[in-house]
Amino acid sequence: MAFIEFQDVRKVYHMGSVDVTAVDGMTFSVEKGELCVIVGPSGAGKTTVLNMLGGMDKPTSGVIRLGDRVVSDMDDRQLTYYRRLDIGFVFQFYNLVQNLTAVENVELAAQICPDPLPAAEVLERVGLGHRLDNFPAQLSGGEQQRVAIARAIAKNPQLLLCDEPTGALDYQTGKQILELLQDTCHETGQPVCIVTHNLAFTQIADRVIHVREGRASKIEVNSHPASAATVEW
Repeated sequence: MAFIEFQDVRKVYHMGSVDVTAVDGMTFSVEKGELCVIVGPSGAGKTTVLNMLGGMDKPTSGVIRLGDRVVSDMDDRQLTYYRRLDIGFVFQFYNLVQNLTAVENVELAAQICPDPLPAAEVLERVGLGHRLDNFPAQLSGGEQQRVAIARAIAKNPQLLLCDEPTGALDYQTGKQILELLQDTCHETGQPVCIVTHNLAFTQIADRVIHVREGRASKIEVNSHPASAATVEW
């Protein structure tokens, strides 16, 4: 059994008298230690997939598994603990607390988990050991995203989910963030799922899931993924 499994998952939003199908029979799997890129055009359903995998939304039907846990069967209380303990989130906009320093932002996330990693050590790992006491306004966009990634890693989660993590960054900084995510995946063995519209990112993935009209239209496994340092777009 794969570490992550989607089995015939559907998500239908009811908007008044109109039903909108965002995900329509999604089936795929991801192994532990894989960097997975979920790619597709705007409106294809990829962010809905991420939200369901992260426990922020429930499927209308189908089965979602993470390890030996059936996420699709969880109630609201169970999903709260699942999001808190098992998932690390990285978003396009960093969502840092502006009146807390970098190390305090990371410690904030670590405080809600039973087995967190030391905040200062994680910031050192992402190249910000010299920025522990800086506030977000004193950091560049790339540095703020590194803090956000450190915050997610410090939770020691089962899975790292990233929604357009380079979308607010310039080209060179975006490449550095991709390198960091790729290195984190391969060094820790935690799977990392990146949702993006950028096809260039597929070069670095161990597994690529192409999403179109709410389905996995194509799944590719790269036996020799490229280094993020070499990717151009």
